[in-house]
Amino acid sequence: MTFWDKIAGNEVLVCALVGWTVAQVLKTLIDFGLNKSFSAERLVGSGGMPSSHSATVCGLTTSAGLRYGVGSFEFAICFVLASVVMYDAIGVRQETGKQAKLLNMIMEQDIFKMNNEQFQQKLKEFVGHTPLQVLAGAILGIVLALGVHHLYY
Repeated sequence: MTFWDKIAGNEVLVCALVGWTVAQVLKTLIDFGLNKSFSAERLVGSGGMPSSHSATVCGLTTSAGLRYGVGSFEFAICFVLASVVMYDAIGVRQETGKQAKLLNMIMEQDIFKMNNEQFQQKLKEFVGHTPLQVLAGAILGIVLALGVHHLYY
């Protein structure tokens, strides 16, 4: 069995990757619909709707639960990881995005008189998620994991 066959046969990994991929594509399409312009950064960037972090860890956790059982150490590890990632996405990372937005607004004021190169280095504002974005990503990851599991069995 080749390396890629082993990867493709790993249901838990495939569910996590499918969750991330689908969430990133949806995030890009939603951003395109709202802003009427394509942003390639949305395909790999953090922040936005739905949360790809939540979709990834919930796909991972759901798949581990289906594959190994909710009493397994694999499920326990995934569940704790998912809890930390989603808490962080709503809390710390969302606050970081708010601070970046405020600092960017301050940097745009005339009092700073920055040169063009300095001004181009704006802070990234899309780093965290609202609770709704995390919930949407979590639901997406769970649904996708259930679908992928059905394909494996």
